[in-house]
Amino acid sequence: MKSLYDDKEAKNYKTDLDLRVYTSRLLGRDASLVLHGGGNTSVKSTATNLFGEVEEILYVKGSGWDLATIEAEGFAPVKMDMLLKMAELKVLSDTDMVKYQRLAMTNPSAPNPSVEAILHAIIPFKFVDHTHTDAVVTITNTDGGEDKIKELYGDKVLVIPYIMPGFVLAKLIYDMTRDVNWSELEGMVLMNHGLFTFSDDAKKSYEKTIELVDMAEKYLEAKGAVLNVEKAETNVELLTLAKIRKEVSTLKGNATISILNDSDLAVHFSKQNIESIATQGPLTPDHVIRTKRVPAILGDDFKTDLTNYVKEYKHYFEANKIDETLLNPAPNFAILKGNGAISFGANAKEANIIKDINDHTYEAILKAQMLGGYKALSASNIFEVEYWSLEQAKLKGGGKLPEFSGKVAVVTGAASGIGLAIAKMLNARGAAVVALDINPDVESMFNKADFIGVKCDLTSSEDIQKAVAKTVKSFGGIDIVVSNAGIFTPSENLESLSDENWQRSMNINLTTHQKLIKYTAPFLKLGVDATIIMVASKNFPAPGKGAAAYSVAKAGQTQLGRIAALELGEFGVRVNTLHPHAVFDTAIWSDEVLASRAKAYNMSVEEYKTNNVLKTEIKSNDVAELVCAMAGKPFAKTTGSQVAIDGGSDRII
Repeated sequence: MKSLYDDKEAKNYKTDLDLRVYTSRLLGRDASLVLHGGGNTSVKSTATNLFGEVEEILYVKGSGWDLATIEAEGFAPVKMDMLLKMAELKVLSDTDMVKYQRLAMTNPSAPNPSVEAILHAIIPFKFVDHTHTDAVVTITNTDGGEDKIKELYGDKVLVIPYIMPGFVLAKLIYDMTRDVNWSELEGMVLMNHGLFTFSDDAKKSYEKTIELVDMAEKYLEAKGAVLNVEKAETNVELLTLAKIRKEVSTLKGNATISILNDSDLAVHFSKQNIESIATQGPLTPDHVIRTKRVPAILGDDFKTDLTNYVKEYKHYFEANKIDETLLNPAPNFAILKGNGAISFGANAKEANIIKDINDHTYEAILKAQMLGGYKALSASNIFEVEYWSLEQAKLKGGGKLPEFSGKVAVVTGAASGIGLAIAKMLNARGAAVVALDINPDVESMFNKADFIGVKCDLTSSEDIQKAVAKTVKSFGGIDIVVSNAGIFTPSENLESLSDENWQRSMNINLTTHQKLIKYTAPFLKLGVDATIIMVASKNFPAPGKGAAAYSVAKAGQTQLGRIAALELGEFGVRVNTLHPHAVFDTAIWSDEVLASRAKAYNMSVEEYKTNNVLKTEIKSNDVAELVCAMAGKPFAKTTGSQVAIDGGSDRII
């Protein structure tokens, strides 16, 4: 492991806190040191209070912040004298610890201080760095791990036996270090937990972490704990993935994003003796709040395997509970025997965090096996953290989930106009969205964990099948299909309508919708409150001159939606159609076209835009709102319906 510290860059950071931010981000850049909010850092400095008095302040990472992106405001300023007095107490509940740490803050709007703030305070150095480094924790999670750490570091580090994080950990270290010569120590290793380094210099504290981790990595190599993972192949079926997601969603009581991990590492791990090595516990206890203690192990009869997992989780709870309330017993991830793994989350971000944690855990477990055998903390130790009131508070702090959280939506024609507005709105309301468009720019437009673009020619069955496969592998299934893509093919009249224009309209405005239903229907049948929403046109019930090819195709699309509603209703899949009219904020309505059409009707552009009963303009976002309503509770018991969104006109359906 190499240091990322840049002396020239560091000169830009003048204050203690600025330097703290800089080196914290250096740690956060490396996922083998900290992951998704893990680890914490601090700096001791001074501040002048309202009365002109200089106070000793500990700036410690605040709850909810990630070291990779932390800003100065992510550090909670806590009075040192209060923290040091708290360390002298014999007993302090975690709830009281959090309360009094907040009372000791000099900025009430700052985030909650880390639960390890007292520990940071009693370490007598300006800068303190705490990481959950993979290499060190791998060594501690083996048979004889403490002896191996002492063999590696000798007297350079103080080895702390595992104890619950929070006040009891701080108290243990406070008692253990009363007679310690801190100047002789380069760090502390907390068994099954992580590494602490410290110095009065930001660079030295950071680089001490790098040095000790580098030693651990070289130790693993020297002991032969080196992975050799071959290229992996899997044969997991897409419908099986959708069935697993459906079952887990049922167990959890809400739609759940399900992400397949078929990386070489995950598949290699899934081919080991996973009933033994994958069921010992997480790499560090703080991971349990994301992953639960163990995964579900799924074979051919995955439904029985999931049922058994729930039973075993309840047994684990009953065996360790005092007065806690049972959490949802469904798994947060599963190992697919020989085919990788799946992570389950309320949204794509949560599922991806679990996937990332697991990737690091798989590697650590395999290396620990080579080092003498992986050995995690006991079930009772893990239970303490999983049901720790402070950890549970983190779960509850997220607030109410968005309407479509856990849902998976496919939107066609999503690179512009109405489709773009629909895709964005569904995503903003919690759905994981796959945006399809023939425009290749769609892939660069949408490239997030929960919002991906796929170039797709909807006239090609192969392209649609590939897009469906990507959707299911990325998110586990399909719940919402918005069949929106289309083109306008005008002609002066029927006599001038070319065969090419007619066929092009039929292909794109009708046949593509049939193909989309054909290839998504098997997955919608396994969806959560699944629905298809057809974006047709007011030209179906009220066609205009010169739009025969378009109007006839849209009539066919509408009839197709009605038949789909009849055929899919028994599987709980709703199919409804909306008919937009005069939606002018799309690419086809340029300023020139608008001006030309308005002039043809002897109107101003504004009059033309609002030429309806309500005298209101219809925009893409208005159509998107109706789509969201159709996908949500307002239309939960409606199928086969048609709704116009046109501001009202005399051309009634």
